[in-house]
Amino acid sequence: MTRDLVYGRRPVRELLRGPRDALELWATERALAAETWLRAESPVRVQVKLDRDLAEAAGTRDHQGVLAWCEPYRYADAHGLAGGDRPLIVCLDQVSDPHNLGAVCRAVDGAGASGVVLPSHGSARVTAAVCRASAGAVEHVAVAVVTNLARYLADVKGPDLWVYAASAEEGAAPMWDADLAGGAALVLGAEGRGLRPLVRKTCDAAVSIPLAGRVESLNVSVAAAVLLYEAARQRRETS
Repeated sequence: MTRDLVYGRRPVRELLRGPRDALELWATERALAAETWLRAESPVRVQVKLDRDLAEAAGTRDHQGVLAWCEPYRYADAHGLAGGDRPLIVCLDQVSDPHNLGAVCRAVDGAGASGVVLPSHGSARVTAAVCRASAGAVEHVAVAVVTNLARYLADVKGPDLWVYAASAEEGAAPMWDADLAGGAALVLGAEGRGLRPLVRKTCDAAVSIPLAGRVESLNVSVAAAVLLYEAARQRRETS
């Protein structure tokens, strides 16, 4: 039977609150004593294990004494994310770092956005490391995978959904001057490489985050969070 692994106190607790079924749950005696929800909220019996058993199963010591096996992550339908009233989507073009994907998912959940879209090649997928980096937010965020990101953007964009490339290029509109109050897809590229040419060409416009310091850019997950919360601010003001 195919199953996923989730580790860390917050990720496992959010797993228990989310749509996926937990199949097996391990915890150290120390974690059980500190986290009363482990027994109160778990639908399966908690198995008490040694710290080294969890570290061996997780492949890391960053498990915080809690580990679970669960149903595989359920990816969303990418075109479904683009439907509805004023969708707000983050599209990551070949962002391969699981910590960045996890942090973006956490920002998407916090901003109340529609979800995340990833290309099938060259991108991180939802793994235990992503769940840990998102503090469990992936359990409540729709993540979709498409074969061709440029083609997907061309299919979904229109009068009710504009596609914005996050870019520091000359001519990019500062984020507070861009209209992010309607349907929007925010497209961000991997650090150092940026957006692939065809993906950039498919975007309707470019939006930038004005920076006052000497560093020329922000980490992709930080940039996504800033743009998401600017979009959320604009939406509140126009609702």
